[in-house]
This record gives sequence, structure tokens and C-alpha cells, in this order.
Amino acid sequence: MNYNIRTISEGEGSLLQDFLYEAIFVPEGVPAPPKSIINQPELQVYIAGFGKKKDDIGLIAEVDKRAVGAVWVRIMNDYGHIDNDTPSFAISVYKDYRGLGIGTNLMKEMVRILKDRGYKQASLAVQKANYAVRMYQKTGFEIVDENEEEYIMLCRL
Repeated sequence: MNYNIRTISEGEGSLLQDFLYEAIFVPEGVPAPPKSIINQPELQVYIAGFGKKKDDIGLIAEVDKRAVGAVWVRIMNDYGHIDNDTPSFAISVYKDYRGLGIGTNLMKEMVRILKDRGYKQASLAVQKANYAVRMYQKTGFEIVDENEEEYIMLCRL
């Protein structure tokens, strides 16, 4: 499949609302939460005012000029928070476009950008049952901590 990865443009922050909702892991057989769930403070930390801080970096994957995936990072006190020098990842690809390498390539491109900008590491949190754990490991993330539901993963750049 042909797709293009580009930097998120100013004014496209609203796209991140959709991708944040898509990023919520819903186990098989469990109903999806209402879209309003993204208004909770622990989720708003991922998108509120995105683009206003120097550590806010976002990429969009497009197919036929339609956004189908996004990866974004920022230094925030989220589920995967390590310290105030480590950007945390958020990534989402629409269901119809999963399993095609788009998410992996978004991750790899963001890792490259972070290295180029001098960051030493990046982090993320992922539910243990999420199939994406393997993708994160393939892109250089390793499990450094865990709780009952999630792994905290770190990529040394």
C-alpha cells in the first residue's frame, strides 16, 4: 500500500482527538468506550495544546491524502512517564490500515527524529494484552517496568 508520512501541520491538532480515541486498546469482546472518554484529564494530557511546547512532535500517515495514522510525542506526566527529559509516545492507526507496516514506520521515523534532536530515550505505556507490544519491541522498545495491566517500555536512542 502506498502511503506518505509527514509532519503534522499547525491547526491539525484536532486530528489527534480522533487518533487518541483510536489509540485506546479495547480487548476482543469488550464494547468500546464512548468518544467522550478522551475528555478525561489523564487522556487530555496527550493532546491538550499540542504543538505549543518545544517537545511536541507529531507525524501523520496518509493514504490518498487522507490521514490514516499518527504518532506524536511530548514530555508529559502520562502513564509511560519516566522523567522530564523523556518524551512519551502515543500512536494510532485506523483499524482498516493496521497490519500493513504503517505503525512500524511511523514509530521508526519518530525514533529517528528524536535521535536527530538529541533525545537520549523515549517511553510509552501499553496494555499487556495489546498486540502492539511486539511492534514496539521491533522498533527498539524494551519493557522496563510493569503493573497489573500495563508495561512501561523504553527506547534508548
